[in-house]
Amino acid sequence: MVSKITVEPMNTLSPPSETLDLGIAGMTCASCVGRVERALRKVPGVRDATVNLATERAHIVFDAAGGMDALLRRAVRDAGYEPRAAEEQAQEEDPSPWAGFLPVALGLALSAPLVLPMAGDLFGRHWMLPAWVQFLLATPVQFILGARFYKAGWHAAKALSGNMDLLVAIGTSAGWGLSVWLWLNAHPGHAPHLYFEASAVVVTLVLLGKWLEARAKRQTTAAIRALHALRPEVAHLMGRDGEVDVPIREVMVGDRLAVRPGERIPVDGEVLEGRTQVDESMLTGEPLPVAREAGAALTGGSINGDGRIVMRVAAVGAETVLARIIRLVENAQAAKAPIQRLVDKASAVFVPVVLAVALATLLGWLAAGAGFEPALVHAVAVLVIACPCALGLATPAAIMAGTGVAARHGILIKDAQALELAHRVNVVAFDKTGTLTVGKPRLLAFEAAPGQDEAALLAAAASVQSGSEHPLARAVVAAARECGIPVAEPEGVRAVPGRGTEGVVNARGYLVGSLRWMEELGAPLGAWQERAAALQAQGATVSALAGRTAEGLAVYALLAFGDEPKPGAREALAALQARGVRAVMVSGDNRGAACAMARRLGLPEDQVMAGVLPGGKADAIARLKADGSVVAMVGDGVNDAPALAAADVGLAMGNGTDVAMHAAGVTLMRGDPRLVAAALDISHRTVVKIRQNLFWAFAYNVAGIPLAALGYLSPVVAGAAMALSSVSVMANALLLKRWRM
Repeated sequence: MVSKITVEPMNTLSPPSETLDLGIAGMTCASCVGRVERALRKVPGVRDATVNLATERAHIVFDAAGGMDALLRRAVRDAGYEPRAAEEQAQEEDPSPWAGFLPVALGLALSAPLVLPMAGDLFGRHWMLPAWVQFLLATPVQFILGARFYKAGWHAAKALSGNMDLLVAIGTSAGWGLSVWLWLNAHPGHAPHLYFEASAVVVTLVLLGKWLEARAKRQTTAAIRALHALRPEVAHLMGRDGEVDVPIREVMVGDRLAVRPGERIPVDGEVLEGRTQVDESMLTGEPLPVAREAGAALTGGSINGDGRIVMRVAAVGAETVLARIIRLVENAQAAKAPIQRLVDKASAVFVPVVLAVALATLLGWLAAGAGFEPALVHAVAVLVIACPCALGLATPAAIMAGTGVAARHGILIKDAQALELAHRVNVVAFDKTGTLTVGKPRLLAFEAAPGQDEAALLAAAASVQSGSEHPLARAVVAAARECGIPVAEPEGVRAVPGRGTEGVVNARGYLVGSLRWMEELGAPLGAWQERAAALQAQGATVSALAGRTAEGLAVYALLAFGDEPKPGAREALAALQARGVRAVMVSGDNRGAACAMARRLGLPEDQVMAGVLPGGKADAIARLKADGSVVAMVGDGVNDAPALAAADVGLAMGNGTDVAMHAAGVTLMRGDPRLVAAALDISHRTVVKIRQNLFWAFAYNVAGIPLAALGYLSPVVAGAAMALSSVSVMANALLLKRWRM
């Protein structure tokens, strides 16, 4: 028996796993992504590895074991790329807009004289430079500025794979080598047509395209850098000798910190002294400052207003809200959307196919009777225009831009799958309490049975509920305190999820819970039914207080609770209906109370699912999905987590619990239901950009390769088109930054 308990479960458990985010320098195209992923997955113990070209990062899941960090870095280096710390990469300062332009400028300066004769031909002038001058201008571009292509291409060739660098290196080397061969074998007095300008200009254009691409990437990662910038470096620690400035890394939970007017809140905590207005717009997207006084929560990174406050630290480092937000955004931007996996499969065979097409072009032109010189030029054009840079950037660039702009508006998208799927949502299920309503119900009525002491019963109900965090329980306790009724410490308290609470107060057993629970327990409700129905018809949520007697349960009182619609809830439902999305309210309340709230929200009663217990919310989502609908669930509580996970897309209110936020793919930081329609909209626009980018990426290659093979494109034009494809994809993705709610 003992061996069954201790050994067998261990056989069924998978070993613990760890994750590592690793920066990777040197990737240039979709083929590089596939190569790095294959190298990482070959490391023993690695379960999964996904690489993102746009963020230049790898997310690796592996079995917990010592030394894996070094092994993974070595695998990246052996594949021909440079491993870097993801933290350092994320926190790099935003460089000048012209950072990294020097190699491009040198390439342009050396290539311009080579292109000048081409411009002169348009005006009937022949400004051809001597062959030795062309050689001196083109060679530094080819082998010094273009050294990166040879290095990366050589690593790819050693790994029996291909990438953009290999194509550029082969293509430009062929053009440069052909020019040298024609120059050295030319007859005396004969000036052959050389192709030094083609090789030099292609290298320069590719460098220009990569520089423009890097500049655009910096704009897409601006959201991450802006979040990192919210962290102050110093905090004012309240010690025995007054305020002492200490580095933020030395702050500990429980410390007392002073925050001066206009400063950023250093870490999460609560106000101990003073009152102020706090600007949380960078975290929640809420433009208006919010009041904070003693006992109120503070979020690190927000800006203190005009009041000096003293705060107690509640969370530091990776446990702060800001750190969790940064992790969510980073993970979303580094994640790989489902559509990207199809692109990766295509890119895996892309370079070998291009090499085959280039060889076929060379042989085809030779077979057609063309000389070796034009045949090689056409093959070089095929190699240059076929570089799959844009293909690797199309999806991640749009995801980075979309998640970044969403974060600035208080919408945190945890994974790319949620972002890609949300635009297909046609049913949104809302939890009622705390999502569509304020979530702070008040006790509207407490009606005791004839002959009973109303104050004593309210005291008993508040005592039983005093340890519960349920909104209705807090309302009972608050009502007792408002009346000046003391709340005694209960004994033997037991909470029954979705039904109520029971406990012993002053040696008497009491139960406070739903009418359904009372019926299940056999409590006599006959005399109360009519009054309960009347209260429910008015929109109240009705509970009962019962006591245990020698004859069984006796109902002593009815409790009627009322909540208010959350500001913006009615507009949120209307916005969804305007998009053609069906909104459904899921509530544990009786149908009368739920429908009364639905009427106040402008929601048809046939879109109300009432009497749903916490454990049944996931089943309710399953019923909504049964007809093929794509369902989103919006909730904020612990009991919403299973439903959030069961839905196609889960949206958690940021003012809710960590459990709900963990189970959801999207977190709405302000807890504003209007953000639901905004999240669906940014998903739609991002997916549109992904499709546009993939169309243009494939269009450049599908149209360009045949034109180059047939001789309609020179290597120079092919190089320009290849560079333009990457830049156009990045620029199109950056248009998402203009999105507004």
